[in-house]
Formats: sequence, structure tokens, C-alpha cells
Amino acid sequence: MLLKHKIVALGILPLVLAIAVICALVISLNRQLGDQQAQLIEDSILASKRAELKNYVEMAQSLIAPLYNGGLGDERAQQQVLEELRKLSFGINGYFFVYDRQGRSLMHARQSELVGQYLWDMKDPHGLPVIQALLKSAESGEGFQRYAWNKPSSGQVTDKLAYVVMLDRWGWMLGTGIYLEDVERATQQARDEVAQGIHTTMQAIAAIALVAVLLVFAGGMTLNVSEHRLADKKLQRLNQRIVSLQEEERSRVSRELHDGISQLLVSIKFQFELASHVLENGQENGLGILKNATDRLGEAIGEIRSISHDLRSSLLDTLGLPAAIGQLAAEFQQRSGLEVSYRSNEFDCRLENGAPVSLFRIAQEALTNIERHAGAKSVGITLFGSGQSLRLTVVDDGMGFNVPQVERGHSGIGLRNIRERVEHFGGRLELTSVPGRSELDILLPMNLSATES
Repeated sequence: MLLKHKIVALGILPLVLAIAVICALVISLNRQLGDQQAQLIEDSILASKRAELKNYVEMAQSLIAPLYNGGLGDERAQQQVLEELRKLSFGINGYFFVYDRQGRSLMHARQSELVGQYLWDMKDPHGLPVIQALLKSAESGEGFQRYAWNKPSSGQVTDKLAYVVMLDRWGWMLGTGIYLEDVERATQQARDEVAQGIHTTMQAIAAIALVAVLLVFAGGMTLNVSEHRLADKKLQRLNQRIVSLQEEERSRVSRELHDGISQLLVSIKFQFELASHVLENGQENGLGILKNATDRLGEAIGEIRSISHDLRSSLLDTLGLPAAIGQLAAEFQQRSGLEVSYRSNEFDCRLENGAPVSLFRIAQEALTNIERHAGAKSVGITLFGSGQSLRLTVVDDGMGFNVPQVERGHSGIGLRNIRERVEHFGGRLELTSVPGRSELDILLPMNLSATES
């Protein structure tokens, strides 16, 4: 009964996770759309306010133009200009202001206490030096500047958009501004509407999710049990393949012993018997026969060592994986006549138990396939390790092959065995092949717990 509950949970949890991800995406996208909508509204309102401010300043400039360009003395004209600008307004919060280049307030229609003060270093709550920023905008010709300023009607510090120009002949900065509370209200309303839409969408998704979970709960048990049975069958086939491979390996060793070692030992036995018979009869060639038998005995010992080495390289246990693969590469070059290059770096081999043997077997299998099928002239083997992983690559310049087709066919059992070995140790296998270049690339993770211990 516990297994059934686990199977149902495994069926429901991915669905719940998927719904949670969908909800997160919906919330994120809706918020992005809300921000974009609020930005569009803000940009639209600000564009109209910029045009309005520019019109106000141009109107003020046209009003004071006769005095600014007239024949009166500058001091008298300046006083009249300041008086005319002080009278101009568009509501309690719409007024003009004038500063000189040193940041001294020359005229402020709503805050007369500022007139005559040097406000060069005055900053708003955001840390912006307001007068410096306004003068910079005016002198650059850009004109517009956003900052925070005290609103006359409410007495509260509020965001404000100003437009300023320079009266260069007098060294004055003339400007006016509009407070942006309506912009904030409009953008906040847009965000509130998006939040309400998100809430409604989440309710709909929750209802759909509930129905989906109930459907999965009703049908998931049957589906997962079927998958479990299929997995059992695959596991059985894998076990059968392992047993079959073991039997094939035993048959190969048996054939090598029978066809090679056994016949060699029988020949040596005959030569020793012949030498014994010749020596008993006092003939002179007995020592030559005995020496020949001894040489053949050395060949038999070499065959036994070769079979033992094929089963498991002794260098794996003595000098480690890099030396074992290096010996394998040298022996392959000597046996096959192909040009083999082998490169390896110094590293601390901390693989899982059994992984070095599997990598050695994979290298053996790869070289055997190259010798039998590739028609290559050269082979490159690299073994590089780091603190996190170990990478083995085998490259040849053979005729190439169709990777999916070979892996599906009967001849691809070796490749499937390699893939299963790599996946067993949590590694990654990439196999690519085109005419003139085939590459086997294997990446295995190091056993980090070995370092921690």
C-alpha cells in the first residue's frame, strides 16, 4: 500500500510543480506587463507635461522679450522682468523661478523666503543637487529636469518636472515646473489593476489545478504501475545482457586458453619429452631442443600475462589510471601499427569505486572498435582531470559512421555498454562522427566526499 501512495505522489508532484512554475511565470509576466503599462502611461503624461511646460516658458520669454532686448538699462530691465514673472502663475502650484549662475535665488513666486539665498549645494531627499542639475540642463539646452520639491498647496515634498532656459546676456536661469502627483496616481492605478488581474488569474489556475490533481489521482495509479512494470522488464533485459556479456567474456578467455596457451603447452610438453629421449640416447642436439622448449615456455608465460592484462591491468592498482591507459595506448600502437598520441595531466584521481576500471574498459572498447571498423591512420587519447571532474576523449581520423543507426543496431552493443557504464557513475557521454573524425568524449564527476573526509 505504501508503494502505491509513493507512485501516486510521484505522479502528482510533477504536476503541482509545473502548476507552481506556471503561476510564477504568469505573475512575473503580468507584473512586467503592468510595469510596461505604467511606464507607457507615465511617458504619455510626461510628454504632455513637457509640451505644456515648454509652452509656459516660451510664453514668459515672449512676455519679457521687449524688456530683455529693449533699450532700458539692464538693472532697471531686470527688476521689471522679475516683477512681471512674479505675477505670472497657472494655479497655486504653477509658478516661475529665476536663479543666477552661482545658484542664488533671484525670484520665487511661492517661496519668497528663498530669494537672495545661495542654494548651490541644496539637495532633494534623493541626494540630487537640484540647482546644479537645473543649471546644467539649462546650459546644455536639454531643459527638462526631474527632482523633488516642496509643493505649496500641501506643504509636502513631491516629485516635480521642471523646464528651464538660460537668459545668457544676464546670466539668469528662468524656469517653471509641474508637480507629478497625478502621474503617480495614474501609474499606481495601472499597477492595482494588474494586481487584481493576477488575483483573478490565480483563482482560475487554482481551480484548474484542483481538477487536474483529481484526474491525476484517479488515473495516475494505473499509469505509474504500468511504467514500473516496464522499468522492471528493462532491468531484467539489462541483467540478461550483463550475464550474456559475462558469458561472452568467459568464452573469449576460454578460446584464448584453448587455442593459444593449451596448444603452446602441449607443444612444449612434446619438446621436453623429445629432449629427454634424445639426451637418454646420448645424442648431441638434446640441448638445442631443450632451449627451444624453454623459449616456447617464455612465450606461454607472455600469453598468460597478456590475457591477465586484458582482464585487468596491473598498473591500475600500482600506478593508477593515467599510467594504465598510457600502457594500453602504447600496446595498441605496437599491435595495430596506427599512430597513437596520448596526453594526460597530473591530477588526484578520486573517482567512485569501480569507475577507473570502467574507464579503462571503455578505452579498450573504443580502441578495439577503431582497429576493427574505423580504417583510421592515427588515434588521439587525452585524459585530463580537475578537482571537479575527469575527462577522457578518444579521437580517430577514420571513415566515420552514423551514430544513431549504429547504436540502434546489433553492432552497437559496445557503444550501449559504454553509455551504460558512464551513466552508472553519473557521467556524460558525447559521441560524434563525420568522415575523417570520430570523437568519444566522456566526463565523470569526481567523488567530492572523498576530499571532505
